[in-house]
Amino acid sequence: MPVLASHRKPRTKVRTTTPAVGFTTAALASVTLLSTQNATAAPAEPKPAIEDVQKKVDELYRQAGSATQQYNRAKAASTTQRAKVDTLLSDVAKRTERINEARRELGAYAAAQYRTGGIAPTATFFLADDPQGYFDQSRLMSRATERQQKAVDDFRTQQAEASKKRAEAVKSLEKLTETQTALRASKQTVQTKLTEARALLSRLTAEEKARLAELERKKEAEAREKAERLAARQAAEAKEREAAEKKAREEAAKEAAEAGGSGSGSGSGSGTGTGTSPGPGTGTGTGTGAGSGYAAKAEKVLAFARAQIGKPYVWGATGPSSYDCSGLTKAAWREAGVTLPRTTWDQVKVGTRVATSDLQPGDLVFFYDDISHVGIYKGDGMMIHAPKPGANVREESIYYMPIYGSVRPA
Repeated sequence: MPVLASHRKPRTKVRTTTPAVGFTTAALASVTLLSTQNATAAPAEPKPAIEDVQKKVDELYRQAGSATQQYNRAKAASTTQRAKVDTLLSDVAKRTERINEARRELGAYAAAQYRTGGIAPTATFFLADDPQGYFDQSRLMSRATERQQKAVDDFRTQQAEASKKRAEAVKSLEKLTETQTALRASKQTVQTKLTEARALLSRLTAEEKARLAELERKKEAEAREKAERLAARQAAEAKEREAAEKKAREEAAKEAAEAGGSGSGSGSGSGTGTGTSPGPGTGTGTGTGAGSGYAAKAEKVLAFARAQIGKPYVWGATGPSSYDCSGLTKAAWREAGVTLPRTTWDQVKVGTRVATSDLQPGDLVFFYDDISHVGIYKGDGMMIHAPKPGANVREESIYYMPIYGSVRPA
């Protein structure tokens, strides 16, 4: 046994390096991957310029205003449609009840015929105690049957028409409800964008916020300068008109005096005095524009609008504690006895279109190409309006936003 043992090859312990190689390879791969990712990663997105932030927020507010008008229109249409549907359903119910009454009467008549055994008319005639009475009763029953049948036919026709209208109204209401839901979802999307914009503003440094405030002040100053130029131009034109009217009155008075002759010289003095007397009255009438009636209405409108200054803008609101832009104009003109539509898109179609240079207090000024905003002109290039979310009703230059056009509602 020892000899055999001496021929055995001793075992040698071989240390495998596979795990080490595996770890090393994985480590190298990780380093390579990280290096590759770092090398190919896109550079950090540059921070937007303050001017771009301002433009983005302004655009989002405009989109919110447009979505608000869509919501207002859908809400108004939905309310009107609901009233129509309720009225129609009530009418259908009344018609159905009347038809059921007619059917009950016909059923009673049919039952009476059944109880008589259904005797033939000839047999009934011969068996009758009073043939003349038979004829009278037969004619009466015939007329009654015809009337009842005609009534049933009429009611059925009315019921069919009412059912058709009811189906149309319900379908239309469902469509309006769906549209309103979609508009609310769209509004929520815009609000989300506004939230993102506000978050972006909140991340600005103090220096950037100061720069943004400076840009806003510059924008407001430029708008005020344009308003002042418009006010000066309107004042100059009014002065020219007054001078021309005064000259026309003086010439008319002079012609009247000359026509009176020397014999009425003293009278011409009083005539001149008379001519001077109505002068201021005429001048005042001209100063109020097309007529004193509109001026009186505009005064009520502006008095109401001024009383709302400081109240918050809330989309879809019509007062009394908050307003959106068209809600404020609608409420203000209601004080003057004028009913305006709910949306800017419909309000712009009311009354007479006027040029910016011819604006008078009380006129409505509309903004942006999509007519998504409106304000009440107060004179001197200024307006009262409910600006946007986060702001209050205030006075502002009509040139703060791009003007679409203007109307005189009454």
